[in-house]
Amino acid sequence: MNIIVCVKPVPNPEKYNLLRIDTITKRLVREGIPTIVNPADKNALEIALNLKAKHGGKITIVSMCPLFSQDRIKECLAMGADEAYIISDRAFGGADTFSTSYTLAKGIEKIGLDVDLILAGQDSADGATSQVPSQLGEWLKLPHLTNVIELRAEDGIANVKKKTSDGFIEYEVGLPAVIGIARGCNKPSMVNAMGIIKAKNKPLSVFTRNDLDVEDCLIGLVGSPTQAGELISPDMTRASKLIEGNAVQVANQILTIIRKAGIEI
Repeated sequence: MNIIVCVKPVPNPEKYNLLRIDTITKRLVREGIPTIVNPADKNALEIALNLKAKHGGKITIVSMCPLFSQDRIKECLAMGADEAYIISDRAFGGADTFSTSYTLAKGIEKIGLDVDLILAGQDSADGATSQVPSQLGEWLKLPHLTNVIELRAEDGIANVKKKTSDGFIEYEVGLPAVIGIARGCNKPSMVNAMGIIKAKNKPLSVFTRNDLDVEDCLIGLVGSPTQAGELISPDMTRASKLIEGNAVQVANQILTIIRKAGIEI
């Protein structure tokens, strides 16, 4: 069974205080910010690893990300994936989910793998739109389901359990298909020393704009229908008043101010 897992490096939540927005492009400035593998994508990779253990085959990681995040892709190889492709070019920068899913689809077409399943995390920790898996399915003209918490595959059919607001629904899906995996549906494998050693010899390729058959009007910031509006910095200052006197006088003045505000005490 050949499985593609789409992975996104996202800013480390412990470093969110370092994030800033470029006032010209209105994009998050990610350079210099430590990243982690998007949690839901690790859940997707764990499902792929379980399917490979049962059926054999190959797991391919595909990620559209800056090259400075490639260590996160190598982490996926250390977890047990067999090969990886990074799609990276300044022309792809600033992409919304529409443009991102289009670029990922073109990357998958370029790989040309006879794929049985394409898995992706349901949502990303930095955007949380939950749109990419479905959009990817539409670009590739494949059946797709999202928010899946369990997946089994046999004889060209995937049996999946989709989480809903009040329970779950079970589906049978013909393969190949695109499946969005819900965050926290399993416990991802830990990276060990042997995995790190093996990852050093696993193939990792990079696709740039010139490697893919893409239309410029559909990639990056230009190809993104979602455009940020005006950036506004709220005024966080507050009016203040100095209260003077001894402790009793200050307390009485505070009580008077509170009563004038209509608060009963």
